[in-house]
Amino acid sequence: ALYDKKRNRVYERKLDALAEAHLVTLACSNPPEGRSVWTMQLLADELVSLNLVDTLSDETVRRTLKKMKLSLGIKKAG
Repeated sequence: ALYDKKRNRVYERKLDALAEAHLVTLACSNPPEGRSVWTMQLLADELVSLNLVDTLSDETVRRTLKKMKLSLGIKKAG
C-alpha cells in the first residue's frame, strides 16, 4: 500500500525517424493558405494525409516537437 506497483507497459512509437523529419519540416514551413500558424492538430492531420501514419493525435505532435526543443512560436503569458 505504501509503494506503487512497477509498471511494465510498452507503447509502440507512432512516429519513426522519417515521420519526425517530416513533422519538423512542416512545423518550420509556411502554414496552409488561410491560416496564420500551424496548429498541433493541423500538423497531425497533414502527416495522416501524407500517409506517413494511420492516425496521430495532436498530443503526440506536441510531445515530439517538445522533445526536439521546437515550438510553433506561441508564447505563454507570464
